[in-house]
Order: sequence, then structure tokens, then C-alpha cells
Amino acid sequence: MRFSLVPKDQRFFELFNQLAQKVHAGALLFRELFEQYTDVERKTRRIKEIEHEADLITHEIFNRLNKTFVTPLEPEDIHQLASGLDDILDDIEGISARMVMFRITQPTAEAIELVDIIAKAAGEIEKAVQNLQKMDDLIQFCIEINRMENMADEITRRMVGELFDKEKDVVKLIKWKEIYGRLEATADKCEDVANIIENIVVKNA
Repeated sequence: MRFSLVPKDQRFFELFNQLAQKVHAGALLFRELFEQYTDVERKTRRIKEIEHEADLITHEIFNRLNKTFVTPLEPEDIHQLASGLDDILDDIEGISARMVMFRITQPTAEAIELVDIIAKAAGEIEKAVQNLQKMDDLIQFCIEINRMENMADEITRRMVGELFDKEKDVVKLIKWKEIYGRLEATADKCEDVANIIENIVVKNA
């Protein structure tokens, strides 16, 4: 097995675990924001703080990658995985900020459902990353994340269609079309991470 023969810098896996934990923590607070839509600005600030903490971990991974001659995974895979994880939190923070900027008074039931999917996908990602070093049962997590992304696509297509059919307030239509689109894109980012992990498994099996 190729992976076991390459000298391993354990710190990369520790940093990936830390980063995945931040992604999950941010996603859980994101879900709390939508499900309990009170104290919105405080929760949004905390999501921003988590996103900044994740940025610091990502930068540490990149700096370590630049200084490490032999890495436990392909350098491009390390870069892609760190970037992919960071992108999820960037999207979460961006949506939460727009809920404040757009002065959204109450999220829709479908938006809450999409955020729940993202939070669950982030949980699967954290589990997968925790198993990354051992390459243990990773595909099952990837399959579940792909399934949830398909659910998010279906909800988004339905809701955008209904917006154009039923919403008479043009400003409200524009706001919610963007929010739904960004929620779908965040679910896509979760699937992107699953695909990166799946590719790592194929390379190192």
C-alpha cells in the first residue's frame, strides 16, 4: 500500500482534523441561526470568528506544505482538501452575513431544510477527515454527502421555480434567489470535498 510506505508528517492530519472540526462547528451554528432566528447579529459574528480561525489553520497547512519535502499525501491533494474545507466555511459565513445585510426577518422552511443538509454533510466530512490517516471506510461518507447534495439540488430547483411563480415582491425575489443559490453552492462545496477525499482514497489504496 503506497500510503503506508511514505514518511508521514502527522501534523497534516492533525491540522485537517482541526479544520474539519471548525467546518462542522460553523455549520452547526449556521443551522442554529436558521432554526432559532434570534440574536442574529451575534450568531453571525461568531460564525465569522470561526471562519477566521479556520483561515489560520488553512494558512498553517499551506505554510507547512511549502516547507515539507515529503508529504503523507500528494501535495496537490493536501492543497485541494484544505482549500475545499475552507471554501465551505467561507460560503457559510457569506450567507449568514447576507441574512443580516438583506434584513431577512424570517428564514423559509426550505432554507432551514437546506441549512440542515449542509450541517449534516459537514458532520459526514468531519468523520471522513478523522478517518483519513487510516483510509478507513471513507467511501461510505462520500456516498452520503453526495446523496445529501442531490437533495439540496432538488429543493433549490423547486424553490427557485416557486419564487418566480408566486413571489410578487421583486426585491424579496432577488434576495431569496441569491440565498437559495448560495445554499445550493455550499452543498456543492461539500460534495467537492467528498470528491477530493474519494480521489485521495483511489490514489492511496
